[in-house]
Amino acid sequence: MKSAIFSIILTLGLSSSAWADRVKDLASVAAGRTNQLIGYGLVVGLQGTGDGADVSFTAQSMKAMLARLGVGIDGPLSDFEQNASSGKIDIKNVAAVMVTAELPGFAKPGQKIDINVSAIGKASSLRGGNLLLTSLRGVDGEIYSLAQGALTATGIDTSAAGSKVSIGVPTSARIPGGATVERIVETPFERADHVVMNVRESDFTTTTAIVNAINKNFGQGIATALDGMSFAVKAPSDMSQRVAFMSMVENLDVVPGDPPARVVVNSRTGTVVISRNVRITAAAVAHGTISVAIAATNEVSQPNALSQGQTAGVQNADIAVSEPKNPMFLFQPGVDLRQVVDAVNQVGATPSALIAILEALKSSGSLRADLIVI
Repeated sequence: MKSAIFSIILTLGLSSSAWADRVKDLASVAAGRTNQLIGYGLVVGLQGTGDGADVSFTAQSMKAMLARLGVGIDGPLSDFEQNASSGKIDIKNVAAVMVTAELPGFAKPGQKIDINVSAIGKASSLRGGNLLLTSLRGVDGEIYSLAQGALTATGIDTSAAGSKVSIGVPTSARIPGGATVERIVETPFERADHVVMNVRESDFTTTTAIVNAINKNFGQGIATALDGMSFAVKAPSDMSQRVAFMSMVENLDVVPGDPPARVVVNSRTGTVVISRNVRITAAAVAHGTISVAIAATNEVSQPNALSQGQTAGVQNADIAVSEPKNPMFLFQPGVDLRQVVDAVNQVGATPSALIAILEALKSSGSLRADLIVI
C-alpha cells in the first residue's frame, strides 16, 4: 500500500514538474539585448560572376580601395570606369555586397560572430568569393566589428545549352565566425541597483509567477513586477556575486501562464495549428464543394458514298456537375480542441476546407481565438 501511494505521489510530482519551465527560457536580461550591425564591402575571387563594368559603384569602390592600399591609378574616376567598361580593367571577379551581423549582448572585443553577405549589384553568384576587410557599424555610426574571410555559399546557379538549374540563392552567403568584435556596447548591468528582465511573450500571469518564485526562494521584495512584460530584481553590487545570483534566478522552475488562444494558418502549405485553449461557441457548419468536369472527345464526320459531302472534324463535350452531400455538424457551446478536430475529421474536410471553416467561424464570432494567417 505504501509503495502504491509513493508511486502515485512520484507520478504527480513528475507530472507537475514537467509543466514547469526555467526562468531563462521565459525571460531574458534587458541589458543583454542584441544589436544589429551593417557594413558595405567587396567580394573578390569570383569566377566571372561579379558585377562587371556596368555597376559604377563597384568601380568606385575598387579605385578607392586600391588607393588606400597605395596602388595609384592615373586619371580621374571616369577614366577608371571607362577602362573597366572597355575591358582594360576586368572587375567581373568583384562584387559589391552588404554585410550584416547580430552583435550578442555582453559581447567583448576579440569574440567572433557570424555574418551574412548579400550582393547588391549584378553579381550572379558569390560562390567561391572572399570578403575583403569590412567595417560593421551600429545605429550610432560607430564601428563595432571588422569582417573578412572566405564565403560559404550553398546556392548554385548554372546554365548551359539553353538549360538552367538553380538551387538556393547563390547571391547570399555566410561566414561563420567571420567578424571580430572591436567595441563593447555599454549596458547598465554593472551599474544599476536592479537588473531588469523582460518576458519573451508579454503575459501578466507569467510575470507574476516568476516574481513570486524569486521572492519565495530569496525573500520578499527581491523581485518587483513592472508590467506584463518586465520585472526588476535586486542584485548584489559585487559583480561576481551578481553573476552568481542571476545564475540562480534563471535556473528557477516556474509554471508559466497559458498562452492566448490562437489558430495559425499557413495558406501556402495548408498547415493549420490550433492551440489547446481554443473554444468555439454554439455554431452549425456545413461545408461542400461543387465539382465541374468537362471531357472533350474529337471525332470525324465521314459523308456517305456518292453524297458529294466533305469530311469534317467534330468535337463533342460531356459536362458533369457533382456536389458531395457533406453532413452539417454542430458545435456545442464551449467545445475544446479535441471536439473541433473530431468534428472536422468526421466530415472528411481537407486542410483547405478546414481553413475555410475556421475563417467562417471567426467571421461569425463563434471562434474564441486569434486567427493568424501567415
